[in-house]
Amino acid sequence: MIFLQPNFVKSVIELACTIQQIPGPTFLETERAAFMFEQFKSLGLLDVTLDSAGNVLGRLPGASNARPLVVSAHLDTVHPLGTSLDLQHFEDRIVGPSIGDNSLGLAGLLALPRMVAARQFSLPGDLWLVANVAEEGLGNLKGMQAVVDRFGSGPIAYLVLEGMGLGNVLHRGLGVERYKVSVHTPGGHSWADFGQPSAIHELCALVNRLTSLPLPHHPCTSLNVGMIQGGTSVNTIADRAWLELDLRSEDSQTLMHLVNQVHEVVRSASRPDVQASLVLIGKRQAGSLSTTHPLVELARQVITQIGMQPHLDTASTDANLPLSRKYPSICIGLTLGNNAHSKDEFILTAPVEDGLRQLYELVTRAWEVMR
Repeated sequence: MIFLQPNFVKSVIELACTIQQIPGPTFLETERAAFMFEQFKSLGLLDVTLDSAGNVLGRLPGASNARPLVVSAHLDTVHPLGTSLDLQHFEDRIVGPSIGDNSLGLAGLLALPRMVAARQFSLPGDLWLVANVAEEGLGNLKGMQAVVDRFGSGPIAYLVLEGMGLGNVLHRGLGVERYKVSVHTPGGHSWADFGQPSAIHELCALVNRLTSLPLPHHPCTSLNVGMIQGGTSVNTIADRAWLELDLRSEDSQTLMHLVNQVHEVVRSASRPDVQASLVLIGKRQAGSLSTTHPLVELARQVITQIGMQPHLDTASTDANLPLSRKYPSICIGLTLGNNAHSKDEFILTAPVEDGLRQLYELVTRAWEVMR
């Protein structure tokens, strides 16, 4: 099969490196989208479109009127414009920001039509390829929401591709809520008004209280202060400060309990001359697919066949959106790697071959199990 030939695998890795060189911060994915649009066209996909959300879609036609399959990979990265995109190539790996998350995922998406054509596989139904926006950070899965709004319950499944995490079957979507917590005070001069409340001091006290909240290990639950800003100058009592807070749990009720605790902590921080408030800035609904679901079982079989031990897991990915609406969906990786979201992110090159084989087998066998 062509995807087992070294030159084919090498071409997919080279394509990932080409995509990695195109900046794609969340909300600024236009250049990457334009690249994927032209790639979809050159592959001969039908109905290639750029939708109102900024997603790129293309259709590989099936042989019958069977329900379609949607395969997606997100365009955006966590790295702001101006980030150095230099890559380092080593014997067994490639290092650089977004090379795995999600440049390789996008390259795998583009490899699919070539693998189907090389094997002369007759697709039972249409295969829709989607390069979607707004998966990372405060994108709040806007791109995937537009995709699921468009296709609804029609597809047999939604298959989400990430560059890293080969061997994992992400069949549970992690519930996430994100808040901006703000504190306002009158402020003043650091000496003349010493003793007046400082928004920064108050916010730091809030952080201490928030990070002291008890979090259960089962279901796994987390709390993270990801950003904090405020103040005017070193000799000014800060009149404003704010932070961004990320709350996650495998269980929706546990997440809601934590959210209620956070609301109470912030509410109780207000007093004369101190106003504390919080605003919801991001939300990802939880959802899950049973471990015995045919799609999960198929993924486990395929991963076992490529010589790996499948690992069923929970994460926050584009699969959250269809899972929250009870549509079959899983997220898979195409190779092994580490340091996601850092400038030293890396992928291992040798496992890419197994990742592509996994992808092909999942796609071509999906109609057999999803009737």
